[in-house]
Amino acid sequence: MRHSDSEVSRLVVLGASGGTGRAVVDVALRAGHAVTAVVRRGDAIPPAPGLTVAVLPVLTDLAHVVRGQDAVISALGTSDRGPSTVCSDGIRATLLAMKETDVRRLVAVSAHGAAESRDRSLYSLLLWASVKHKMRDKEVMEALIRQSDVDWTIVRPPALKDTPATGDYRTGNDLRVTVTSSVSRADLADFLVREAVRPAFVRQTPGIAA
Repeated sequence: MRHSDSEVSRLVVLGASGGTGRAVVDVALRAGHAVTAVVRRGDAIPPAPGLTVAVLPVLTDLAHVVRGQDAVISALGTSDRGPSTVCSDGIRATLLAMKETDVRRLVAVSAHGAAESRDRSLYSLLLWASVKHKMRDKEVMEALIRQSDVDWTIVRPPALKDTPATGDYRTGNDLRVTVTSSVSRADLADFLVREAVRPAFVRQTPGIAA
């Protein structure tokens, strides 16, 4: 893993066609990193200098994508409201590929309210009432990551907004989140890329909020 923001890292972005994934790709490319965007359709993301697009309709054999990379950033998710295994299936395949190729660094987006961050706060109660299937999938994903031996970081944002980057956000393992807490996808992406390139929360579950 490289340790200078001025050096180029090779990053794989899963879920690159989603809102957060697109923001991660944009931030990483602007920082000068080489990005491989994993998408289901070839037209899901526009071409750009420094960008390689890997079209995988189903996330199964990822070894050829992950091999030779410095880090994997997972922004996997779904807009479906019913039962889903998008995050857990994707991470399961990712961890297998990382083990096969000896790629160590993984940064994955989960959500505040998953696993031990689920409490009796109004935020958690409303979240689980509205998207319980997504949260269950994220909890399975988190368990798989924790059981692995990679150098992982699980990032748990609150509500995400499609607003411009501010560069002014808080991160930490004991971050207080309320029902009004939020963060822009652009700021979340900035943190994800920084954490992938210069790890500060290895094997930890930091939150992030504006």
